[in-house]
Formats: sequence, structure tokens, C-alpha cells
Amino acid sequence: MLLAAFAVLFGLVLLVWSADKFVDGAAAFAKNMGMPSLLIGMVIVGFGTSVPEMIVSAFSALQGNPGIALGNAYGSNITNIALILGITALLNPIIVDSQILRKELPILAVISIFAGFQAWDNQITRFEAILLLIVFAGIMGWTIFEGLRKRNDELGEEMEAELAAVKMSNPKAIMLIVIGIVLLMISSKVLVWGAVEIAHHFGVGDLVVGLTVVALGTSLPELASSVAAARKGEDEIALGNVLGSNLFNTLAVVGIAGTIHPMSFGPEVFGRDIPVMTLLTFSLFLAGFGLVRKGTIDRIGGLIFLVCWILYTAILLYGALS
Repeated sequence: MLLAAFAVLFGLVLLVWSADKFVDGAAAFAKNMGMPSLLIGMVIVGFGTSVPEMIVSAFSALQGNPGIALGNAYGSNITNIALILGITALLNPIIVDSQILRKELPILAVISIFAGFQAWDNQITRFEAILLLIVFAGIMGWTIFEGLRKRNDELGEEMEAELAAVKMSNPKAIMLIVIGIVLLMISSKVLVWGAVEIAHHFGVGDLVVGLTVVALGTSLPELASSVAAARKGEDEIALGNVLGSNLFNTLAVVGIAGTIHPMSFGPEVFGRDIPVMTLLTFSLFLAGFGLVRKGTIDRIGGLIFLVCWILYTAILLYGALS
């Protein structure tokens, strides 16, 4: 048990560090190769901060623990909005000016409904998982098109300033990418093993472990980057991190895991987890479009998000341990 706890702690620390190095290397390399800053913010950073979820869920599926894979994806989405944006908005209210992000918000809301439609029969088949990957490919194609077409956007300007502060040669960037990927794979395997051992020790289901410990751990890169962005007044980057990550989680993470190993799960996913994820997404949609207050997630909204995460996590743990 002690070894498993150490494995989870060590895996999380290494996961966060390696994800950070991977994102730094990938963003610098893309910038050196002439990729527009807006596109780097929309694709490279979104992909990079979701790599932990992808690899952890893939390993979980390969080892026959689909509960951790699914819980990691949906739990990360809930954590990203309720915990990360909650903390970020408490530090500095988030103003949504980017037209690109305003287009991503309704897409994310529709995708959340689509996820619920897939989960109504308590399973995600390989066909449904492949369908998620096809939708993901389509959205990525649209994202690249928008990123190339609209270079003058608030998100692009903030990302340009962020990238300008860091100069990195291609050899160093490639080295960070390789090191990041290798350590991500090692840390993910260690983390999944430790999480499964702890779940078995306490008699807690894989799904709850995925929704709590693993989801929180794999969301730490988003937390670090969003808080750092908020402290610099880079609202678009803070929100873009979460939107990009949630799109990757719902489509690519679940799609990859389900393609590797079709997933069956209990009715609580459709009855509890997906409704919470969808309601939080729609709350973000309303805030982003100014139907609550001028396209702003203020400190009160951040506090509400944070309280929602605490209550949700408490309900999960109480149900699992009682």
C-alpha cells in the first residue's frame, strides 16, 4: 500500500514536470518553424496539456481498467472547469474577448451532449470510439483553418507575447519533446499501477479513482498554466487551455481508450458524471457569451465553480467509502 501511494505521488510529480517540458519544447519548435501563434495556442498547447490524459487513459485501457480511462477523461473536464477556472477566476476575473474561443464554447457544449448520448446505454463501443476520433479530426481541421485565417485575435496576441519571452533552439526543443514523451509514458504507467493498487486496497471502483485522484493529477498542467496566465492578465490563454483540453479529453482521450478497449460502465456515469460535466460546460458557455455578465467569469462565478467541484468530489468519495 505504501509503495502504491509513493507510485501515485511520484507518478503525478513526474507527469506534471514532463508535460510542462513537452509543451515548452513543442511550442518553441512550432514557433521556430513559422507556425502562427494563434494556431500554437489552439492546437499545440491544447494537445500538450492533454497528453497526460491521453497516455494515462491509453495505459488504463491496455491494462483492462476502462473505469480509470473514462473517469480520467470526464473527471478532468469537470476539474478543468470547476477547480481550475474557479481558482483562476478567483485570482483574476476572466474576460472572454477572443472570437475563436467564443466559437469553441458552443462546440464544446454540443460535444458534451454527444458524450451523454453515447453513454446512455452504459457502454462505449469501438465503433462509437472511432466516431469520436473522426469528429475530433474534423474539429482539428476546422481549428487549423481558423488559426491560419484569423491571425489577429486576442488569443493569438497573448500567445505571441508569451512565446516572445522564451527563445529556444530547435535541437533543445526537440530534446525536450523527446524527454517529455518518454517520461510521460513512464510516469503514466507508474501512476496507473499505483492508482489501481490503492483502489483495490480500499475497495473503491476504478471509475471513482479516475474521476478524483487521476483526473486531478492529469489536470495539474492545465492548473499551472492557467494560473500563470491569469496572473499575467492573459485571460484568453487561461480559458483556451481549459477549452482545448476539454475538447481533447471528450473526443480524443475517450476515443483512443475506447478504440483500444471498448468500455462498459455503471449507470452513474450517465446519471451523475456526464450531467455534472454538461451543466458546468453550459455554465461556461453562458458566462463566455455574456448572458450572465458581459462575457466575464468574475470572482463570484469562480467561487461557485470551486464550490461545485468540492461538493462533487465530496459526494464521490462519500459514496465510494460509505
